[in-house]
Amino acid sequence: MTTPVALTIAGSDSSGGAGIQADLKTFAALGVYGASAITALTAQNTRGVTGIHAVPADFVTAQIDAVFADLEVGAVKIGMVAQVASIDAIAAALSRWKPGHVVIDPVMVATSGDRLLASEAVDALRTRLMPLASVITPNLPEAAALLDGPIAASGAEIEKQGRRLLALGCRAVLIKGGHGEGAESTDYLIDADNTIALAAPRVATRNTHGTGCSLSSAVAAGLAKGADLESAVRNAKAWITAAIGAADRFSVGRGHGPIHHFHKFY
Repeated sequence: MTTPVALTIAGSDSSGGAGIQADLKTFAALGVYGASAITALTAQNTRGVTGIHAVPADFVTAQIDAVFADLEVGAVKIGMVAQVASIDAIAAALSRWKPGHVVIDPVMVATSGDRLLASEAVDALRTRLMPLASVITPNLPEAAALLDGPIAASGAEIEKQGRRLLALGCRAVLIKGGHGEGAESTDYLIDADNTIALAAPRVATRNTHGTGCSLSSAVAAGLAKGADLESAVRNAKAWITAAIGAADRFSVGRGHGPIHHFHKFY
């Protein structure tokens, strides 16, 4: 039996709730072997980010090449990319190795509000990485930032922004509704042919650290296991909703605590 493998290319979260740590927990929870290439070290906890140390771009390349040279990678998830040089390195590596699925979570701001991506890197993300993506997974503020526009306030506006993001070259867009309002959190999966609204009850908790990282990783895990994109997204949405719902079982940190990746097990 072939073991499904997913690679996360992202930043490290020293508090363990987001970034590489959240991605690897997600892969493990969903039965996928996780590999990693670290783009940056962050000093952070549930209350904020106090430092970022970017990994040199040539070493990002070395990590990616080492993984692909040995492991059968079924899907790649890209999170925090930190700087323009890293984006160039990742784009070159993906073009060289040609993975079957690429999920990009355009991480720009942490849950705490701290900025994680330099403004000059946003354009590089748009033009160099997004055209390589099977799907991108921005939240409402990230979708607006990628388009230099206002935050969408309705389903129609979200779909319009999704169509504009598709025009930048990615094959599909999942715009997450967690930053919206109302009793339900509705995500929109948009591709060239369809728009699918995926609603789930909004969970009342402040423990939401790492939700975006984990959802995109859950999508990548589904793709690595051979699911089609819609199925991977639906399963990821159900899993993340349950992980957020179980987050208050934890008492970790004094800010935005982590979600419960292993809610099915304990």
